[in-house]
Amino acid sequence: MKEPKVFDKIIEVKNVTKTFDDVTVIDDLNLSIRRGQFVTLLGPSGCGKTTLLRMIAGFTAPTKGNIFIEGQDVTDMPPYKRPVNTVFQKYALFPHLNVFKNVAFGLKLKKIYDGDKVDKKGKVTPVFRKLNKAEIEEKVNRALKLVGLDDYGYRDINSLSGGQQQRVAIARALVCEPKVLLLDEPLGALDLKMRKEMQIELKKMHRELGITFIFVTHDQEEALTMSDIVVVLNDGSIQQIGTPKQVYDEPANAFVADFIGESNVLSGTMLRDYCVSFLGAEVECEDKGFGKNEQVDLVIRPEDIHLFPIGSGKGQLSGKVLSAVFKGTYYEMEILASNYEFTVQSTVEAKPGTEVEMSVEPSGIHIMKKLRTINEFEGEIDGENSVWFCDGSFEVDTSLEKGTKVKVFVPFDGVELTDDEDDGVIGANVTHVLYKGTYYQVQVYTDTDEDFFVDTSDEWDLGDRVGIKLDKSKMRLEVVTEEESDA
Repeated sequence: MKEPKVFDKIIEVKNVTKTFDDVTVIDDLNLSIRRGQFVTLLGPSGCGKTTLLRMIAGFTAPTKGNIFIEGQDVTDMPPYKRPVNTVFQKYALFPHLNVFKNVAFGLKLKKIYDGDKVDKKGKVTPVFRKLNKAEIEEKVNRALKLVGLDDYGYRDINSLSGGQQQRVAIARALVCEPKVLLLDEPLGALDLKMRKEMQIELKKMHRELGITFIFVTHDQEEALTMSDIVVVLNDGSIQQIGTPKQVYDEPANAFVADFIGESNVLSGTMLRDYCVSFLGAEVECEDKGFGKNEQVDLVIRPEDIHLFPIGSGKGQLSGKVLSAVFKGTYYEMEILASNYEFTVQSTVEAKPGTEVEMSVEPSGIHIMKKLRTINEFEGEIDGENSVWFCDGSFEVDTSLEKGTKVKVFVPFDGVELTDDEDDGVIGANVTHVLYKGTYYQVQVYTDTDEDFFVDTSDEWDLGDRVGIKLDKSKMRLEVVTEEESDA
């Protein structure tokens, strides 16, 4: 039997799309995972991370695209034939079996290569056999030792704590020696202390085993603590791939900056290379390559803001302390400056009511391109002064004929969200809310799988069901040419 070819990229996800009931959960996603890495899929609930994991495991089939493991297309391969094992948040242990038998269950079904058989014509056929009792016992005991449960083999499953049951589930997944271990929020049901302990244990297991771990979580701290590589997802698309330090220090966009750790995310204008303007201040930064006067987002981490007494002349902005809370190793303060409420972390407390100056070093400011500067949709004139798009007919000032194909442009402040869905033209769900100081930037998804960015003074909660109305005076239409329509 030939030695298998070793692939550096153990998993490749190519142009994968997954839809459920016409809703796109994963959107034309591409991802490569190198052998031996600890990769975390990180994102908010509903972003598609578990769906992606289930497609790699084989429990869910892609609507489009292909998944490769060690260069082999496994898109249509059943889970039990893939060299992967999955640990779920709900441990899925057998309550009627003890710890040893739970771990041994998969081994009793497994067949291993046992040499080649050559027939009279010289044809070589690989031979497989089941593991014997001694082999199973040796592998189970080794797996239990790895998860710190050496003496628990004959304990009843129901007598174990949540953390111990999770260790059994991990041992059961590892005992069959998978090339990839998939972990779907495996620590979600544990208390904080046990969760921290299991984070350390999992990282230790990864170092000892050397196999590829793919870990799903919505906990940013967990992802930054455990991972070699973090894949940040939102709305079925990858927002950024990088080391924990990269996604924290150099977020790709406002979503990543807001989702990963504490952050102050603001709108600004890139005046020139190494110089940005925000909240009326002109500040040096370390970024370049943006257009002159390009509108940008910028992030300042709370720990990168330095405080000085008012009148010192050392700050770029002046503000007033609204609150101060001791967090153990630092004080976390909310400071209002130019109508933006900054979060600041410092080892020195500034009392509420105190006026201060704030300063940020160039290295503490990270500039990001805006995800979008205007909402753009494809539509069609469906009547006198109305356009149809996103499954709704919106009023608009136009003299275009019915049936004309158009592009519809709506600025963020031209969208109004209503509490009652019926008060809007169409309905949508709030999927992301970003505080921008004097306003909130809200992202909503419609039932036709389109999204709007909305600038509003109203604060909305994730998951809120809203109606959408548009200001016709702010809408702009552009006729679609035949060439664009054919494309």
